[in-house]
Amino acid sequence: MVMLLELTLTADRTKAMTQNLEASQLSLNDVRRLLKLERQTGGGFTDFFSLEPLTDFEQQELLLIGNHFWRHLEAGKVSAKLVKFLVLSPLMRLAGFFDIPIVLTMEDSIPIEVEDGDTLIKGRLDVLAVNQPDAELAAAQFWILVVEAKNSAIAPLTGLPQLLTYTYKSLQQQSSVWGLTTNGESYRFVRVTRGNPCTYQILPELNLIDQERSLLLAQVLKAICKLQNVQLQLA
Repeated sequence: MVMLLELTLTADRTKAMTQNLEASQLSLNDVRRLLKLERQTGGGFTDFFSLEPLTDFEQQELLLIGNHFWRHLEAGKVSAKLVKFLVLSPLMRLAGFFDIPIVLTMEDSIPIEVEDGDTLIKGRLDVLAVNQPDAELAAAQFWILVVEAKNSAIAPLTGLPQLLTYTYKSLQQQSSVWGLTTNGESYRFVRVTRGNPCTYQILPELNLIDQERSLLLAQVLKAICKLQNVQLQLA
């Protein structure tokens, strides 16, 4: 009985020692310290993709999405939920993310265990696009794109630590993953790559309101969508 009591107390102390963190509260310094993610500088979209021109129909749809967002922005701050509904959803549909075999999930909880074993990071994904997922999110075969949405008054890079934390999870089963953080107007794509150390690369800013950069935005989304055809690269 005494031995059983001692084991129970030891287990309780172990649980108490586990540090629980919210992904939304992390800084870039926290990401570097806990996840060992290092920033890699330089590079552009054409280093990763062969960008295809948009059709006239796609350009008109893109213009319509931008006009809808601008009308709401003129009325005041656009919430993160409205950014997902008003902008992200039609953009991802335009880029092909609604088509088979891609499956979209929203606001799924994701736990991340840090290597040292005494820290557990938890967060909630805004949007995740996966290729042919299994029954559970954690068993998804290939993560194509992870999206973090902020309201229109917040700079997109404010969501970078949270986004990096989520994308880090996928490196357990694939060599790289794309992430996107946006406030509806500005878009920052990030490529996270497995290695020693794991690295992240921030790509040039794109913008829905600026005509030239909005065209590039749609082209990049279409190119990332086609990553569904990439073979899963296991560890």
